[in-house]
Amino acid sequence: MRYLVTGANRGIGLEFVKQLTKRGDSVIATARDLGSANELKLLAQEHDNLRFVALDISDNVSIAKLQESVREPIDVLLNNAGCYGNSGSFPDLDFDLLARDYDINAIGTLKVCAAMLNNVKAGDKKIIANVTSKMGSIGDNTSGGSYSYRMSKTGLNMAARCMSHDLKAENISVFVLHPGWVKTDMGGANAMITTEQSVTGMLKTIDVATLEHSGRFWEWNGNEIQW
Repeated sequence: MRYLVTGANRGIGLEFVKQLTKRGDSVIATARDLGSANELKLLAQEHDNLRFVALDISDNVSIAKLQESVREPIDVLLNNAGCYGNSGSFPDLDFDLLARDYDINAIGTLKVCAAMLNNVKAGDKKIIANVTSKMGSIGDNTSGGSYSYRMSKTGLNMAARCMSHDLKAENISVFVLHPGWVKTDMGGANAMITTEQSVTGMLKTIDVATLEHSGRFWEWNGNEIQW
């Protein structure tokens, strides 16, 4: 199987690359700044089934370069790249930061899906898996706050739901994955699970995914989450 993993230079994205290459899958890993992706470079030296490409999902030129450099079929497009910004509390919000987060998490990911669509169509597995957050669930929101992150992830969720309908005739399964509260730079030291636990769980869902999984919201442990 061939995976394209965005945001692969650290945290969850890097763990995806580690597990996939170890089990023998071919991986195209992307990072915004390859100059600082030292662990990714070391993995590439150890595994001939890994190559990496520079990608900033907020930059149209960068996305166009990705589309030009990746010509082979993609079985699983794994959109992991994203950001978390603290836009403040209502009504004193940093609207510029809110717009930036939405541009990256929702619109940027959608642009990557559009750019890689023909590659996914040519693949055997035909999956677009998007790492989101339970904080993007409207039904699960009982505390408010975190406007930029919640809104941008909800936007990503809606984009995935729309694609699940639009691409059904192409037999492409599109869904979103909540990785859990993970011990990363974003999740912090008090998080509940490791990147290894999170990614192992998410891969179990991806590995068995069919059109029945499309348009749905999956937790890292295989449970389904309300939209």
